[in-house]
Amino acid sequence: MDRKAYRLADIVARFGGRVEGDADTTVNQIATLDSAGAQHIAFLANSKYRKQLDSTGAGAVIVGEADADATPRPRIVCANPYSYFARLSAFLNPLPAFEASVHPSAVIGEGAEIGTGVHIGAHVAIGAGARIGIGSVIMEGCSVGANTSLGANTRLYPRVVVYHDCVLGDNVIAHSGAVIGSDGFGMAWEDGRWLKIPQIGRAIIGNDVEIGANTTIDRGALDDTVIEDDVKLDNQIQVAHNVRIGAHTAIAGCVGIAGSTTIGRYCRIGGSAGILGHLSIADGVEISSFTLVGKSIREKGVYSGIYPFSEKDSWLKNAVHLRHLDDMVGRIKTLEKELEALKRRD
Repeated sequence: MDRKAYRLADIVARFGGRVEGDADTTVNQIATLDSAGAQHIAFLANSKYRKQLDSTGAGAVIVGEADADATPRPRIVCANPYSYFARLSAFLNPLPAFEASVHPSAVIGEGAEIGTGVHIGAHVAIGAGARIGIGSVIMEGCSVGANTSLGANTRLYPRVVVYHDCVLGDNVIAHSGAVIGSDGFGMAWEDGRWLKIPQIGRAIIGNDVEIGANTTIDRGALDDTVIEDDVKLDNQIQVAHNVRIGAHTAIAGCVGIAGSTTIGRYCRIGGSAGILGHLSIADGVEISSFTLVGKSIREKGVYSGIYPFSEKDSWLKNAVHLRHLDDMVGRIKTLEKELEALKRRD
């Protein structure tokens, strides 16, 4: 496929920064320093990879001020090479365009409102009273429940399921297998059996949210589950009922968030972390991968709770010691008291 090439001068005019070297150099795609060719522009976001500038085949590079003189090849110098790369890559690789159409096999419920420019793929089901915003794309096999609302330019990849009465904002992206608005895990124990508690809240998704493949967001039990604007959720995340995730928070894959927990704005949560229910996490908190959060976090900071791996036999011995840790603490306190008594006697 022939790709349109752009001069460095044109790129800088659009995205800022400045050109060092030949501003008429043209590029048509982003690549890594290792794999780049003459028509590619690569980027250096970390100075420890500076040596790769000598061997790269890239026609041009994006660098920060600290590396402005690290290479003679044409380069764009900017404040943040990584974010510059992200914006330029989005420009060079836009999402595929879809023709406004409704596939003959799609089923549209009574009273559903379909905005202009909407694409509805094969075997899609749109529930009664649903509203699909202008320019949205609903790919094959998706299901949108009754009275659910999708904002403008929202994109559902194949086989996304959005249950009834949910609300998705503008520019939402939900990847394949995502389920939004399924029942939360609400049960009451009575006379030796579980009673299901109806989940009558909704799932409310803000603007510019991205939801990864096979991620699940439960609807609220009574009040709503809320995902605020610009939240980014990776694949295979579980968001339980009545969780609230603050704007601009990013959560990596396989995180589990139990019910009624509130996560602040601008948080970053590493993969496979676990967050227990009914907790509150402050704005700007970073949680390391595999950390178990068992109590509320009230102050901004970086929190970790990872038990390091080791050789199996050594790990088992240490695990045995951990089981007796409370007893050991008591014995140490007793010894400290006896030692203090001996010091006073002397």
